[in-house]
Amino acid sequence: MKNFLLLFSLSVFIFTACNEKKEAQKISIKEIKTEVNLLLNNWHNAAAEANYENYFNSLANTSIYIGTDASENWTKKEFSNFCKPYFDKGKAWDFKPLERNIYTSNNNEIVWFDELLNTWMGTCRGSGVLEKNKNNEWKIKHYVLSVEIPNNDIRKVIDIKKVQDSLFLSKFK
Repeated sequence: MKNFLLLFSLSVFIFTACNEKKEAQKISIKEIKTEVNLLLNNWHNAAAEANYENYFNSLANTSIYIGTDASENWTKKEFSNFCKPYFDKGKAWDFKPLERNIYTSNNNEIVWFDELLNTWMGTCRGSGVLEKNKNNEWKIKHYVLSVEIPNNDIRKVIDIKKVQDSLFLSKFK
């Protein structure tokens, strides 16, 4: 009986300790949004300050960056190689978030977002996915930047880019 009580007490202790650890690991959606907003704001600020290290440390090693040109579908390495000369000159870009929406997965380990940005190109939209890494840090896994075009102006834009689109699309034939 004494062994049974000892085993039972040990089992209850282990169950309680594991449950407490799970509770401690839980983070509220509000806290997640705060962390993600801070990361994204710091990421944009790193570009504005031409801080190459901080900017690219926010990206996961397997991240993808999709730019505004149809040819811009880059791995982290490709994107960092493209950007390095701009950062080295002390002139990257300065994107100011106007609004941002953040959404979380059920397990709170994946986040996706969209943001409206004021940029040198005018109004742009960014969207992306973040994931927690093994060190429990948020990292940007995927980011897409697009230029916003008012519906009333789309016909003009289509006409302007018709030649370049034709050249680009010929690669897929």
